[in-house]
Amino acid sequence: MLRLLYVTDTHIRGTTPRSRLDDFVATLRVKMEEVVDIAHKEGVDVVLHGGDLFDRPDISPAVVRDFARILRRFEVPIYTIAGNHDIYGQNPETVDRSMLGLLDAFGTVNLLRGGEKAKFRKEGMTLQFTGQPFHYELDKRDALVDYAVSKDDGVDFAIHMVHGMVVERALPDGVPHTMVHDLWGGEADVLLTGHYHAGFPLQEKEGRYIVNPGALARINNHPSEIRRIPQIALLEFDHEVRVKFRRLRSASLGEAVLDRSYLEQAAYREEKMVSFVQEVQAAGEFKGIGALDIVEEIARMEGIDDEVKFEALRRIAVVQERLGSEGEWGD
Repeated sequence: MLRLLYVTDTHIRGTTPRSRLDDFVATLRVKMEEVVDIAHKEGVDVVLHGGDLFDRPDISPAVVRDFARILRRFEVPIYTIAGNHDIYGQNPETVDRSMLGLLDAFGTVNLLRGGEKAKFRKEGMTLQFTGQPFHYELDKRDALVDYAVSKDDGVDFAIHMVHGMVVERALPDGVPHTMVHDLWGGEADVLLTGHYHAGFPLQEKEGRYIVNPGALARINNHPSEIRRIPQIALLEFDHEVRVKFRRLRSASLGEAVLDRSYLEQAAYREEKMVSFVQEVQAAGEFKGIGALDIVEEIARMEGIDDEVKFEALRRIAVVQERLGSEGEWGD
């Protein structure tokens, strides 16, 4: 039997978000230590991370050093993909210049890039790992291009990770997302997703699974985050697949660590932002106000070639990297 542990959206950072009442870095350190302990007690063979290991690509080396020590405590291979917070300008080609790329170079994690296949063999069983990092076209084009994979000959089970916005219920117009019920194509036995911090209940169909336990980090104080307890997923493989969620004992109740008073301020700002966006939409039919969204909308309205659009997006990523800016990243 092979056992895997899946965790996603840790958003490692060196500061405490405004919505948190506690010492976020210390709290995250405790949660990561618990995940390591779970991996040891369950006899996990491989750890999988669904992206957004870090909260930004140029996080402080001191913070990276601190959490790299925890990652090394797993003492088993760690496979991960790049989330939108791990890279510059939502461009996965910049990952080698990020702190995630540095951990990959040092062998602390094994970075799965688009189109690559990794194999893990034990006790006569072979698992295939693949991953699709975040990119600007994710959840905007044919979903199966990113979410479906083929299984090589001799592989017992195929596990595919995607840092995409997979949801059970449709999101508002203009928010790229993919419905979970559209993702049963392809040959993956298990599809692991992240990015959507709330997660969703375990999805199963004819012995195949779609899994998102939700983000390990709670970095905003949305009511759903206040109610949610961070968890990980444990997967077992023998003649079949079994998946279960495990809540973290070290995770405090949302009311104890998330600032509810900030919700009122956030609601007021959101109301003003919605008003502003509506004015922008009325003037130019833009769906968003981020630089990347504006480039996308201009390209659509003017019929600009994809080659030109992608060059504009590449240049935005270069500028973000040069300035060390957080850019237009979302959760």
